[in-house]
Amino acid sequence: MLPPMKYCSQCGAEVTQRTPPGDNRKRWVCERCDTVHYQNPNLVVGCVAEKDGKILLCRRAIDPRRGYWTVPAGFMELGESLAEGAARETLEEACAEIEIGRLFASIDVVDSGQVHMFFTGKLTGGYGVGEESLETRLFAEKDIPWDDLAFRSGRFALERYFADRGSNNGVHMHELRRARL
Repeated sequence: MLPPMKYCSQCGAEVTQRTPPGDNRKRWVCERCDTVHYQNPNLVVGCVAEKDGKILLCRRAIDPRRGYWTVPAGFMELGESLAEGAARETLEEACAEIEIGRLFASIDVVDSGQVHMFFTGKLTGGYGVGEESLETRLFAEKDIPWDDLAFRSGRFALERYFADRGSNNGVHMHELRRARL
């Protein structure tokens, strides 16, 4: 099911759903200029940053899930790599500079039209509270507020991170759909 769309971003005319010639699925197509509006998943990038055996988490100051804890993560920007996006999000949310490690988790959040990618990382200095966070804190594994984590993808990333314990077990892949709530 395509997210609703009313008007063409090229000419402003109304759009309708139809399968364009040579395609195999319905798209929003402009009735006036024939522009096909492809809707693709958004990338979310984040980092499980560690210092002295503890993990950096942020308490969200924004919706969705305001007040819940999360791994620093957010939408990737044009012109940056996955790793650059993860480092930027960590700096924005936790005022923390990190040394990016390896990509270790990929989660398809199908119903939200997103793909979440998580890296390992090492805190290279201090940390603080960015504009999108109420507070930030380092947690030992046993002290992580598992019941107060904002997103299932962040929980999956943390679980895989601790399961790996520094070994390289490849990229863990997972799919989240509403039916699996």
